Amino acid sequence: VYDYTLSVPCGRVTTYKDLSLAVGGSPRSVGNALRNNPFAPYVPCHRVIASNLYIGGFIGEWGPTAKTGTKVNKKIALLSREGVTFDQRGFLDNEDYLWKGSSSFER
Repeated sequence: VYDYTLSVPCGRVTTYKDLSLAVGGSPRSVGNALRNNPFAPYVPCHRVIASNLYIGGFIGEWGPTAKTGTKVNKKIALLSREGVTFDQRGFLDNEDYLWKGSSSFER
């Protein structure tokens, strides 16, 4: 999961589902691995969003209604610095930011 996440280009995002299809497992197992990412921000887990293009989770919290309600703001800020933007509801503004992956990745 971490190796594949490294291949997501700056300024682009992928989904938990697409990442799981590339490396095996389920979107939930990908999310669990990324929630415990000890290599962040080197391994850019902030570039992974929900398959409905919602901002999703970050550092173990899902969306602005989670425990602190602040971790998703950090994810949005990181992506914003890379040029990726979200609407007021937390959904990806432009599907052109979506990266479907590399066919050269090998498990």
